[in-house]
Amino acid sequence: MQIADYYPILIQFFIATSIGVVVLVASHIFGQRGTPNPTKDSPYECGMLAQGSGHARFAVKFYVTAMLFILFDIEVVFLIPWVLVFREFLAVNLPILMPIFFFLFVLVLGLIYELKKGAIEWEQ
Repeated sequence: MQIADYYPILIQFFIATSIGVVVLVASHIFGQRGTPNPTKDSPYECGMLAQGSGHARFAVKFYVTAMLFILFDIEVVFLIPWVLVFREFLAVNLPILMPIFFFLFVLVLGLIYELKKGAIEWEQ
């Protein structure tokens, strides 16, 4: 391998470092100045004092739905490499469809299980 093979990596490293430095310098130059104002410096965005607790409680149902979405979304993403990489295998009729169908079967079986358990129903 020659040093020229590493130029894209070095350029990407240089760009990433440059962006970080530019953001830090811009934050320092254009950042807040003057006397601190506790109302304006509070994390509430409109400039008014916050009322009540800043941490609202969410139902567990939101987290369960989010986890199920991420789980099934990631599993479906695994199908993309199969479509792209094994396209040539399918063209010559190699037996690659059975593992894909088994994967989809397990995916649908898990979805049916979650539907029967009521994990996606909002009103109970």
